[in-house]
Amino acid sequence: MAAATALESFEDHRRLLTGVAYRMLGRFADAEDVVQDVWLKWAALDQSQVREPKAYLVRMTTHLAIDRLRQAQSRRESYVGPWLPEPIATDFGEAVPDTAEQAVLADTVGVAVLVVLESLSPLERAVFVLREAFGYPFAEIAELLDRSEPAVRQLAGRARRHVDERRPRYTVDPQERRDLTERFLAAAAGGRLTDLMELLAPDVSLVADSGGKSRAPRRIVASADKVGRFLVGISDRAPIDPSFEFREVNGVLALIVLSQGKPDSVVTLETSNGRIDTIYLVRNPDKMAGLL
Repeated sequence: MAAATALESFEDHRRLLTGVAYRMLGRFADAEDVVQDVWLKWAALDQSQVREPKAYLVRMTTHLAIDRLRQAQSRRESYVGPWLPEPIATDFGEAVPDTAEQAVLADTVGVAVLVVLESLSPLERAVFVLREAFGYPFAEIAELLDRSEPAVRQLAGRARRHVDERRPRYTVDPQERRDLTERFLAAAAGGRLTDLMELLAPDVSLVADSGGKSRAPRRIVASADKVGRFLVGISDRAPIDPSFEFREVNGVLALIVLSQGKPDSVVTLETSNGRIDTIYLVRNPDKMAGLL
């Protein structure tokens, strides 16, 4: 296979490979590194011996992502403060025209789901991603992972139960989410504690990821009173030349705080019954690549 043809074949599947790697690793930069490694291995192959390029590429991506995930999990033991997945823009637009497909892709890339996936073993996570996000049949997953089909079904069942137990149970109307997010911005930016308390569930929690590289709580802040007072306390410490954007991030509307036109913070809200249950705040500057 000529070099140009090899590149064309690879580019045809790049979006899929990046999607698999990101859901496995939770970091856009790591996903891109994995995909780049796949390309280098792919370009060096005698591709005339490859019958199914897509399956071969997904197989390589999955195995490399599993290896990198095992390394990352050991590094995260020394991570400063809570760890959250790297925000990634998911406004699929015309690239994924089917509404049902958009819903599946968005659901499996949501912050809350990716946080739950962190507690799975690398193999469980690989099976969940391939099955739930991309619809691979069990037999094909077994072949990709060099496991028996019964073993893959067992891994899938265990992963599914674990995710179902811990993922958000409510589907929020997009307009309701936007309304809550806009009201949250107005109340938080204005330092209005009373307005914030009307939006926060009594047991709300705020999870902030700074990696120790910017100002943010290094422990989860829990309860409406503590979260509300924290948000009011930081309302007068705005970044340089601040501005705000609403964008689809990890499948849902998110608030992006910009400093001099560049992403400084990303706020994603989990809501139910008209109240905010969880606030995910990413402030690690190394995790902004997926928004640029």
